[in-house]
Amino acid sequence: MEAVTKYAPDALLVAIVLVGVWLLVTVVRYVRADRGTRVSMRQAVRVRWGWVRLARMAGLTVTDKTPGLLAQITASKDGPAPAPRVLTPRIKVTPDRFGVIVRARTLPQVGLEEYQKSARFLADAWRCTRVSVLPDGPGRVLIRGVRSDPLTTPTTHRPTGCPPADLTRWELGIDEYAAKVCVSLANVPGVTVAGVPGAGKTSGVNKFVCDFAPSPAVQIATADGKVSRASEGDYADLVKRMFAFCGDDLDEANALFKRLVELRKRRSATIRDVLGVKNMWHVGPSPQWPLTVLIIDEAHTFFREYKGSDAEPKRLAALTAENARLVEDLVKKGRSVGILVILISQKTTGDALPTFIRDVCPVGLSFAQKTVEAAVAALGDDIRNWPDASPVTLQDPAYVGVAVMATQGRPGYTRIRTPYVADADAARVAEDTSHLTADPDLCLDTLLRSTGRTAMPLSPLTK
Repeated sequence: MEAVTKYAPDALLVAIVLVGVWLLVTVVRYVRADRGTRVSMRQAVRVRWGWVRLARMAGLTVTDKTPGLLAQITASKDGPAPAPRVLTPRIKVTPDRFGVIVRARTLPQVGLEEYQKSARFLADAWRCTRVSVLPDGPGRVLIRGVRSDPLTTPTTHRPTGCPPADLTRWELGIDEYAAKVCVSLANVPGVTVAGVPGAGKTSGVNKFVCDFAPSPAVQIATADGKVSRASEGDYADLVKRMFAFCGDDLDEANALFKRLVELRKRRSATIRDVLGVKNMWHVGPSPQWPLTVLIIDEAHTFFREYKGSDAEPKRLAALTAENARLVEDLVKKGRSVGILVILISQKTTGDALPTFIRDVCPVGLSFAQKTVEAAVAALGDDIRNWPDASPVTLQDPAYVGVAVMATQGRPGYTRIRTPYVADADAARVAEDTSHLTADPDLCLDTLLRSTGRTAMPLSPLTK
């Protein structure tokens, strides 16, 4: 007892110091946080303090009639049986700008399904717009509550100028629960992006270019059907980081598509000898064998059907038919050699984008659409079964920059808020990374010479 009395003041002082440090850190975090995060921090306190009571009311507790070890030791043989224990799942709450993230344990008879059934009660109690419950590993669930709607909150993205850590991940934005949404580019031959004018299609692709531009293992070519020259349109600030660019001229676009088909053929003929694999994605892109991305904006410009008996309509009709055949070659055969085609169009119905191209692109995004038929063309017939997620509901100006897509591992469709990239930031990234621009054909020649092979002859279009 004397020892306890002797060290009690020191122990009390240590406890006071630790509590003071914790309070100081909390206050500093609160002061430095933005307005939305501050509200979420206060919300997190309410969630923690009210959890035990709320869990009991929502049926997220379980009664354990077996007494604990301490109760068994202290219980008397002739005395009353120990009272049953009410077990409440433990939680860990993390606030952010949009709401709270709650990680909770499961209990016998209180698992993922029970949490999901209680989601609407949790949303009301926590004053959230919506609450989702997802598995978070064995014996754990992840509860996401958003107080403000991330889909109607415009966000911006400032490119860091640093190469991405993973060239197989395309970070699109955040979903309706403010969780990051990524698309895997590994073994993906094509991506379709649809939506009415001004819905955010090109802005979303601009983010892709800005994020991947700092990597020498990515090379980009663009055919933009909205402009006639590289100095015009949405890609004027990014053209310095592109090894090839053409406008709405069908002859120039045809030459570009032929150039990339020739590259595809050369890569297909040499990949085993040079990389030692049949699929480039087994070793990943490199500066010598870069991921080659072809962006075709306003794709219907290059595939439309021309009708008429005069010589010029016939020539243009033959040209667009050949364009479709060339792009089909890239989409169907370019996956294993590291060629990705991104097709952007206002709608991806068969009259705008040939179905033999559209239907082999495994990734499809759709911004706002005016008709259900256009939504079905962009996302598949299953979108009819998910009317709340249909891009037809995104025509309000508040949803500019919001897209819909089917994501792996999730049922139904996901709505995504894509961030806006300022023109000045895009120009800065393109200027700073312009020295990384290289022709993939010349890269292949260099790689072939370094391995002691004779470089395959370039076609006239690639010289």
